[in-house]
This record gives sequence, structure tokens and C-alpha cells, in this order.
Amino acid sequence: MKAAPEAQKRLLDVAELDAAADRLRHRRRSLPELAEVEERSKRLAQLATQIIAAETEAGDLGRDQAKAESDVDAVRTRVDRDQKRLDSGQVTSPKDLASLQSEIVSLRRRQSDLEEVVLEIMERREAADARVSTLKADRDTVTAALRESEDRRDASFAEIDKEGAEVQGRRSTLVADVPADLLALYEKLREQSGVGAAMLHGGRCLGCRTSLSIADLNRIRAAAPDEVVRCEECRRILVRTPESGL
Repeated sequence: MKAAPEAQKRLLDVAELDAAADRLRHRRRSLPELAEVEERSKRLAQLATQIIAAETEAGDLGRDQAKAESDVDAVRTRVDRDQKRLDSGQVTSPKDLASLQSEIVSLRRRQSDLEEVVLEIMERREAADARVSTLKADRDTVTAALRESEDRRDASFAEIDKEGAEVQGRRSTLVADVPADLLALYEKLREQSGVGAAMLHGGRCLGCRTSLSIADLNRIRAAAPDEVVRCEECRRILVRTPESGL
């Protein structure tokens, strides 16, 4: 393949811009904000699950408390009814009086036990409600932190994309003056190894950092200026300059 020496040298500028674009893409992929967003998003998902569990527990305890309080009310109603019968003097039989008094004592004991149950459930419900509040506060904190990370990420994206657009614009201007066949070869080699062209500097390929043999240098020295030569080691296009050591 043949191409004007100036067109070949232009590939070095294209390669430099491509390297800059690669660095920008790497920077975009490795922003610390990306890890922050991922970590905080995961934490939000965990909090959402924990909040549902805590709210479910608080709801169950609320229903248990309502049932226990209903049981207390029912027993209290029976105690009041029996006490009124006892106080009215309507029960005169010693046996019936003893039975009624015994029932009242049993009901009061039952009422006391149920009231203890209500207190226990209330304490557990208060703890569950407090956990819900704490988790929701954590959720609000993490949500705010996530939004802050997303804002910084988006600002970095915008800056990087702006630089990338500038690099791409400069590249488009350069490649417009590169012959199509030379550019196609460059793009193919770049796709294969990441770098399509490298300078021959001091008898050394700056693409693979390999010092060329005397035979290879003689071959390149003998090639016409418009001949497109390549490194025998990495197969990249070797661009000759006054610093090539030829």
C-alpha cells in the first residue's frame, strides 16, 4: 500500500486523539460516583425490604393488640356484671354467692393476665414502630446521598462527553485528509490491538516498544517514502519521521 508521507504522519495525530478518546471512555467507566450510585442503590433496595418487614410486623402487632384489648374489655364487662349482681343482694344462696365470688376472682386474674399481654404487645409494637421510623429516616438519608452522587456523576458525564465530542471533531477533521484505504487499514489494526499506527523512533517501534533488527531497518530504509511499512512484531503501521533513526 502506498500513501503520501504527510498522510501517514497524520495517522500519528489520529492515534493520539484515539488514545485520548480511549482514556475518556475509561474515565467515564471508572468514575468513583458510579460505585457510589451502585452501593447506595443497593442500600436503598435493602432498606425498602426492611421497611416492608418492619411495617408488616408493626401491623401484625397492632392487630394482636386490638384483639388483646378486646379480650380485656370482654372480661372487664363480665367482672362488672358479676360485681353488680354481688352488690345488689339478689344472690342469697351461700353456694351461689361462693360460686359468684370465685368467678369474680378468676375473672380478675384473667383480666390481669390479659392486661400484661396488652402491655407486652404495646412495648413490642412501639419498638417496631420506632424501627420503621429509623429505617425511613435512613432511607431519606441514603436517597439524598444517592441523588447527590447521581448529580456529580451526571456532571462528570457531561464534562467527559464534551471533551469526547471535541476530540471526535478534531479526529473527523484529520481523517478527512487520510486516504480511504490507509484509514481502513488503520481502523482494522486499531480494532485488533488498540493502536493502529506508531512512530518509528530511534530504530524502535513505539507501539510495541520493540527495537527493530538491522535487516528490518534496512528494509524500511530502502522503502519508498510513500510506501506504508509495518512493524514485523506487532504489525502496526510504522510512521517514519526524521527521528526514526534511518
